[in-house]
Amino acid sequence: MAKSKDARVAVILECTSCIRNSVNKVLTGISRYITQKNRRNTPNRLELRKFCPYCYKHMIHGEIKK
Repeated sequence: MAKSKDARVAVILECTSCIRNSVNKVLTGISRYITQKNRRNTPNRLELRKFCPYCYKHMIHGEIKK
């Protein structure tokens, strides 16, 4: 049997505005959330306002590639 394409897929949301300094380089988007979206209803990239523990406020988290 062939695999069926599910409408629900797991996506990773990453903070678009937080910048945290590291020892060697500047890392962006440290805060990440995992959620699900319906591929048929939202074919575009998902953006949600979630709490970022590094910025200490609610920021926009956008979908990234796996």
